[in-house]
Amino acid sequence: MPAFFRILLSTICPLIVCLISSATNASTPAYAQPEKELMVPVEGGKVYVRLNGLQHKDAVPVIFVHGGPGGTHNGFAGMTELADDRMVIMYDQLDGGKSEQPNDPANWRVERFVESLETIRQHLNIGKWHVVGHSWGSALALEYTAKYPQHTVSTVLGGTFISTPHWIMDANLLVKAAPQSVQDTLRLCESSEPPEGDVCSAAYTKLYSAYYTRGTPSKARLDYYENVGGNGFNPVIYNAMWGPSEFSSTGVLKAYDATHLLAEINPLTTLFMVGQYDSARIDTVQDYLALAPGAELAVVPGGAHGFYGDRPLITLAILRSWLTRKDPAAQ
Repeated sequence: MPAFFRILLSTICPLIVCLISSATNASTPAYAQPEKELMVPVEGGKVYVRLNGLQHKDAVPVIFVHGGPGGTHNGFAGMTELADDRMVIMYDQLDGGKSEQPNDPANWRVERFVESLETIRQHLNIGKWHVVGHSWGSALALEYTAKYPQHTVSTVLGGTFISTPHWIMDANLLVKAAPQSVQDTLRLCESSEPPEGDVCSAAYTKLYSAYYTRGTPSKARLDYYENVGGNGFNPVIYNAMWGPSEFSSTGVLKAYDATHLLAEINPLTTLFMVGQYDSARIDTVQDYLALAPGAELAVVPGGAHGFYGDRPLITLAILRSWLTRKDPAAQ
């Protein structure tokens, strides 16, 4: 091996070992039970909020904004180890998980979801926080940061959805890469007369598995999902706001596009984060990066769209490093 590569590896490998080591030596375990739970009144109802790391009153907190619409905080629960040095906030958006579920279409507006996030901040009496969004949560994180920059220390746009036209364009490319039999079935499933039985779910599972959940869930993750309570994912709001599947949008968000907001936020405190095999294609995310010069990109090796569960250790390490670097004390 040439000397240059020996030196390079000797520099990089200890760094990787250090990052993963710091992510696995936490006193707060992954999937830890919340230290505090509360129901916060927002427009339309009450949302479930859970907190860890309450003792770190002087550190900048982090809030996780989940995907969907209609999803839950569950996918983030493996990140509770971050509570070793800051407060970690997770919540279920209205109509999902452990939050109230009025299922009122009047609530299904992007601006209402953004204001709910701000209401949580005010309720917890937090001045500034890091905002970590994933998938649909990335759109909310971007919208929130653009509207409330004075309260946002940094923003993570994970599994980046900020534009339906771009998402559907990528989805079409992913579908075209599937076997012809799967493509034909999906076309029928999204027609006016879809097949009966499990035909469609089997086709979606075959397609989703490559881009959404490549990893094998840990026992701790399975136990958390089984015991967390609440109503879980809500297909009613998902279908109304998005559509029949990840690959077809017919709902409220079918024309949604917030890419213009990338010019309104601080790129130096913005991190795009995607899995190597993410349905949020790296090529498209790089286009977003071009609209926010100075922003950073983290690619989770081996991860798909659900990289929080696929590759939890490296995901945790990346987030811990990012949050620490962007804390005001580190500037």
